[in-house]
Amino acid sequence: MKPRLNVHISHELSERVEIAARRPGVTKAAVVEAALLGFFSKEFDDQRDGALIRRLDRIGRQYDRLERNLSITSETLALYVRFFLTVTPPLPNADQDAARALGKERFEYFVGQLARRIAGGRNMIRDVLEEVSADESEFYTETEIDALRNVRGQQANPGEGATQEAGDE
Repeated sequence: MKPRLNVHISHELSERVEIAARRPGVTKAAVVEAALLGFFSKEFDDQRDGALIRRLDRIGRQYDRLERNLSITSETLALYVRFFLTVTPPLPNADQDAARALGKERFEYFVGQLARRIAGGRNMIRDVLEEVSADESEFYTETEIDALRNVRGQQANPGEGATQEAGDE
């Protein structure tokens, strides 16, 4: 006696099995068996593993960017604090109230700027990195590289070019 399996599938999937089984020589059981064989095959596992590896790679790259941004932020803050503490002279007691008021005003302005940047989706670190990173227009093209190699080759062997020209005449 053959093993039997009773399963419940969605109406949409059942209709798809019905349509596939309308072909000559194809039964519902054959369609379901082929689907199960595909599901349990090594190829299916490889596809699933490949998708997981791609996702993990993407997460790894995102983590690396976050780590780089955090490092830049930490270094920036440390440099600012060091600069502030070494350059800012102490204030006389008579000027401290005015300095506190100015500091409070500046801090409120800073918080407002920060709120606007965050609400607008802007990122200072990304803006700075875009300013300092090179874009494709700053690199040489293959044609320019070949031209530079030719010039370098002629400079290395100056007599060679003259000999070829004389030989061509």
